Amino acid sequence: MPTAPPQPAPSIRLDGRIDAVVHLGFAVLMVASAVRYVMRHSPADNLWTVALAGTVCALYAVTAVLAHQRKSGRRRRHLWLVWMVALVAAWVALVVIAPSFAWCSFAIFFLTRTAFRGWPAYVAGGATAAATAVGLFRMSDWTDVAMLLGPLAAGALLTLIYDKIERDQEQLAASEREAGIAAERERVSREIHDTVTQGLASSLLLLEAAQRSWPAPAATIDVRKATDLLRRNLADTRSLVHELSAPGLETAPLPEALEHAARQYLDIIRVQVTGDPRPLAPEVRHALLRVTQSAVANIKLHARAGHASVTLGYLPDAVTLDVFDDGRGFDPGSVPPPSETGGYGLRAMRQRVEQLGGELSVESTPGEGTIIAAQLPASPPAGSSKEAL
Repeated sequence: MPTAPPQPAPSIRLDGRIDAVVHLGFAVLMVASAVRYVMRHSPADNLWTVALAGTVCALYAVTAVLAHQRKSGRRRRHLWLVWMVALVAAWVALVVIAPSFAWCSFAIFFLTRTAFRGWPAYVAGGATAAATAVGLFRMSDWTDVAMLLGPLAAGALLTLIYDKIERDQEQLAASEREAGIAAERERVSREIHDTVTQGLASSLLLLEAAQRSWPAPAATIDVRKATDLLRRNLADTRSLVHELSAPGLETAPLPEALEHAARQYLDIIRVQVTGDPRPLAPEVRHALLRVTQSAVANIKLHARAGHASVTLGYLPDAVTLDVFDDGRGFDPGSVPPPSETGGYGLRAMRQRVEQLGGELSVESTPGEGTIIAAQLPASPPAGSSKEAL
């Protein structure tokens, strides 16, 4: 099935915004610090210090660009670590010589944490904090202990906070991976149930009927039906391997696709349409097809019905699907939980519909038939298509 183009993960977009704020802050603070330094020192002192500050700015810009490329997977890490080491070394020299630039240490600290992991990160962050502390302590004529301890304490605090954020992000990523694996397993189990399992069960019924009536002519008909169903089942299995897509779903009109799916199990069933037909989202079409397959397969296997019908209804903002049979019915409240012997059909149908923002109801009474009714929005909520496949 066609899927929407991938969107950047929220964490990636958030990291990009944080990086932009840090880089902008560095630029503003560097300009302010340079102005402050020039105003407080003679031209002879300004020349080399301003040149060193310009070198730091150039190294910062190159390192920031390379770091962004590494995040995007376009550059290997070791190709730009040299630039980061050079930046830290130049920064240490600058802030010791000219403590006026000490406020820019925050941006340097965050960039070092982007560049390094483990003990190199602590060494780089520690060097940045220590250089800042020495520079400010020197600016106070080596008398103000707060100038010495303040940057060290701030560096330790930022390191703890950054480590906590990294651990939380790793835990969140692990949870998302586990949730994705569980959702994928659930999705594949629904696809297998609605195609392979239902088809094999119906084929088995036909072959058992042929065995009981053999060598009567009716047995040959049942064997032929089972053979045709197994061929379709094989096609569904191949389709399942290739992107779990339903054959012809994207091109065939929806009523025809539903009728084709239903007639795999009941030859005389027809699909009735109410309302004005219109194109639907691919994931909605897919869900309607699978619900129809599963519901009609249940009629074939369990209902012993004399009549069954499928009604597809188009509402202004939604689409409905009603599958009716006049079979023996059942008590929806006493349906056993899924097990190795079956019981996944209703749960799979309900999950498909609800994941697209719809509702599924089952109305049945023993001896009085069954109605399975689904209603889905014509345009499902954003982000639901992948889970509902």
